Amino acid sequence: MQGELSMTSHEGGHVSLLESDLQALARGLAGGLLWPGHPDYDAARRVWNGLIDKHPGLIVRCANEADVAAAVSFARDHDIELCVRGGGHNVAGRAVGDGALVIDLSGMRGVKVDEEARTVTAEGGALLGDVDRATHPRGLAVPLGAVSETGVAGLTLHGGYGWLSRKHGLTIDNLVSARVVTARGEVLRASARENADLFWAIRGGGGNFGVVTSFEFRLHPIAPEVWFALVLYPLDRADVVMCRYRDFMLQAPDDVMAIGLYWSAPPLPAIPAEMHGAPVLIVAAVCSGPPEDGERVIAPLRALDRPVADLTSRVPFSDVQRAFDEDYPKGRLYYWKSAYLEQLPEDVIATLTRYAGERPSPLSTVEVWTLGGAVARVPDTETAFSRRGSPFLFAVEANWDDPASTEENIAWARRACGDAQRFTSGAYLNFAGFGEEGEALLRAAYGPNLDRLRAVKARYDPDNLFRGNFNVAPPA
Repeated sequence: MQGELSMTSHEGGHVSLLESDLQALARGLAGGLLWPGHPDYDAARRVWNGLIDKHPGLIVRCANEADVAAAVSFARDHDIELCVRGGGHNVAGRAVGDGALVIDLSGMRGVKVDEEARTVTAEGGALLGDVDRATHPRGLAVPLGAVSETGVAGLTLHGGYGWLSRKHGLTIDNLVSARVVTARGEVLRASARENADLFWAIRGGGGNFGVVTSFEFRLHPIAPEVWFALVLYPLDRADVVMCRYRDFMLQAPDDVMAIGLYWSAPPLPAIPAEMHGAPVLIVAAVCSGPPEDGERVIAPLRALDRPVADLTSRVPFSDVQRAFDEDYPKGRLYYWKSAYLEQLPEDVIATLTRYAGERPSPLSTVEVWTLGGAVARVPDTETAFSRRGSPFLFAVEANWDDPASTEENIAWARRACGDAQRFTSGAYLNFAGFGEEGEALLRAAYGPNLDRLRAVKARYDPDNLFRGNFNVAPPA
């Protein structure tokens, strides 16, 4: 590039960078530097959610931790707005910003397993599938999310629900340590024994405290195969099915994790042709206990009513982790919101069924995740993540392909969540829309932990350099 480059300042104004500034930054990088007009820029600025269309001023494609530290220091010294992109599976779009400097970790996807210590270390740009491919062949697993192309960093820093949550807790409950580049450009190790306040904060507090360049997780044994239930019920029986689903899951063993999905029947051979595309309630569940017991344990979920189709099978756990990947392709348009349910009475179920029937896009879902188990046995104050005691998580996922229907789909999701406020509480920040509620969203997510988070923020990022996120600002 030639001449000056105008970027967004930390406070929302403008900063002009000389070509000599950019050359000095580029010389110190093992990775690369992209700017508007660079042949790789347009592809690099895109994230998984096709609804997000932002134009950063610079993208630093980091190859190692030193590149991250250099980029942080450059943004701080030149007063530039800063964003951090991990795996790029970014629903809310906070990984990129117009005119900002983006620290892009997508080239840092290394995964290393220590079988003796039963741990695995994943770099900040790794995807869930990267971790699964390194651990599952060894008969080991980390409790991660439900789509293998999700970024490890984004999932972890705001909690991390998945198929093993009821048995082994949230992803953050299995975090042993992390390496963090702070606002000063320093690299710190955060664990229960080192920088314990920082370790507490990053377990739920998002990217507010620095750039996490690697995560060390505890591993758990996983059988070569697990029982995976996929049972489709007609929408006109959804109220009955959900009541029975609720009653079973409230007393189910921790080995069972289940999600009630109001969705559309996929065009699979095992599903009657007349039902293809029809609205249905899908009960999806995993039994991660002994495979010889799994079919018996999940049998009640297959007999909640007369199913349209039953695709239940015994499969490798890696297949479960990839089961929904095709339904969430990169470039589709997404807007997701969520809240916790303290109860699931019949009137609440009827409301969920009604909104499922009003979906403007057949790709969209209304979901009820079953929580409890190991998640609820961790005190709310042990990590920054709060709201552990709720038995269910309600989520509305607006998914669509036609940009002309964007307003209609977002309005449906907001209307459903707004109506649901009568019987919900809190918020899960990995499904938080665009974070448009601001301070109210933070208070809903963190509850009494928010004030402590602000104090930790003041220690590690007093100038609020890391604000391109669901921002926890330091105390005024």
